Amino acid sequence: MIRAKEGKGIPSEISEEGDGIAKMIKEPTPMGEPKASYTAAEPTKELSGIETNTGGGGMRTNSTLICAPIMGKSIDQMFIDMAKAKEIGVDIVEIRLDYLSSFSPRQDLQNLIENCTMLTLFTYRPKWEGGEYEGDDSIRLDALKLAMELGADYIDVELQVAHEFISSLDEKIREKSKIIVSSHNYHATPSVEEIGDLVARIQSTGADIVKIATTAVDVADVAGMFQIIVHSQVPFIGLVMTEKGLISRLLCPKYGGYLTFGTLEEGVVSAPGQPTIKDLLDKYNLRHIGADTKVFGIIGKPVGHSKSPLLFNKAFKSVGFNGVYVPFLVDDLAKFLATYASADFAGFSCTIPHKEAALKCCDEVDPIAKLIGAVNTIVRRPSDGKLIGYNTDYIGAISAIEDGMRGSNKIYQGTGSPLAGKLFVVIGAGGAGKALAYGAKAKGARVVIANRTYERARELADLVGGDAVTLAQLETFRPEDGMVLANTTSIGMQPKIEETPIPKHALSAYALVFDAVYTPKMTRLLLEAEESGATVVTGVEMFIGQAYEQYERFTGLPAPKELFRETMSKL
Repeated sequence: MIRAKEGKGIPSEISEEGDGIAKMIKEPTPMGEPKASYTAAEPTKELSGIETNTGGGGMRTNSTLICAPIMGKSIDQMFIDMAKAKEIGVDIVEIRLDYLSSFSPRQDLQNLIENCTMLTLFTYRPKWEGGEYEGDDSIRLDALKLAMELGADYIDVELQVAHEFISSLDEKIREKSKIIVSSHNYHATPSVEEIGDLVARIQSTGADIVKIATTAVDVADVAGMFQIIVHSQVPFIGLVMTEKGLISRLLCPKYGGYLTFGTLEEGVVSAPGQPTIKDLLDKYNLRHIGADTKVFGIIGKPVGHSKSPLLFNKAFKSVGFNGVYVPFLVDDLAKFLATYASADFAGFSCTIPHKEAALKCCDEVDPIAKLIGAVNTIVRRPSDGKLIGYNTDYIGAISAIEDGMRGSNKIYQGTGSPLAGKLFVVIGAGGAGKALAYGAKAKGARVVIANRTYERARELADLVGGDAVTLAQLETFRPEDGMVLANTTSIGMQPKIEETPIPKHALSAYALVFDAVYTPKMTRLLLEAEESGATVVTGVEMFIGQAYEQYERFTGLPAPKELFRETMSKL
């Protein structure tokens, strides 16, 4: 057993299975059989290439540690950062000795170990493994030995020097700390077979804990790491760096990962793609993720701006729904869906640029979504695992625009849809553009499609029975006053908030302007439209409206509408 120091805030025992040098996995998995000889747990639940050991069939207790890298340039700064980590609620601090500008090994190590109330992990990373230390390796390794001697809970040593380092330790020192042997690949993620071989090499050094960090070229790379983690019976830290690998850090408790890293401040990272500890705990509810937790998420490119994870995870937590909602930065939608094809990946929101591709990737598509030609919601049917596609964009957007028109006496006074008979100009001919064009047409509006390329605009206009213009022509397009304008492109979205799809002088012809972009809430387009006298409707209204229906399709529960609005109002 690995025993934690008393009073350091985590369970006193963490199960450590396995017999040191590993045995070969006998059974092939759908993602390929690793040739490596590492100890394999008997899988109890197959996940189409990812298998979860549920520990006897029940929900596994989440014992994954949350670790904060401490990268202060001075010991004083490290203590300040350690106090922040303690306050936030981390389990363990990784003290990065290679970041110190001045270091007196015995004095500083004793000070850090004796005065830290959390578990301590000491890392002294050399340049050749992605760290900051450029001196003599023997000095560096002697400092790690001293840390063990003085009572460090863990030390991290690189695979390249691990065998020699561990062999040099006498038994007394060896028993004082747990040794993490690590390997970092800053270029790619090797195959499952290659990672398995690497695990075996790390175990052969005598490591207590295996750590492998790779780099995601594609979000599908993470699946191989999950597969390795669930087969390992030794404590395993498996992380995939960069934004495409973020789910390796968020979902590691589900697959039995020993530890995940989070930063104290956004942008101050020790490896690419690290989330903040606040996000791990508050946005993703990491403490509550277990083997049975269902995974939902937003598929897009870009996807980092999305508020959906905060919104859905807060809603899941409020009703005790066992799910987590994460961002998926996806290049190839078909490859993504084929890789994460298990029942545990239960539903997805689709955003730019995948809404039209999603239509082709689903097994079945709702008639309205098929008519629109775009899918923004995918649900995996529990009975047979088939992917069912829906479109909730048009409901959210059209309802928000109608509410905006009804709220303005200048635009509408009457019954029925206020869009009936209105000239409705849609900027963009992608998935969201199709949704709004269809929705407006269904309400009796006369639709005009504006797009950078006329051919795309004409194609959509013919589909819905409308007219087409280029985006450049929109600058002088004014057949009548009192029109409605809807931007469905990403023009004006963070970080390019200075951009707008139409110049200000052209906005005076519109009674109402809607922008699907909701980061920022008030885009340049909306600010200039408001200054021009138009009623404006933000993308937040569309976002909330479509999210209601997504939530209900994902969970089978009524959407907590007040919570959704309250959450979005604080952003």
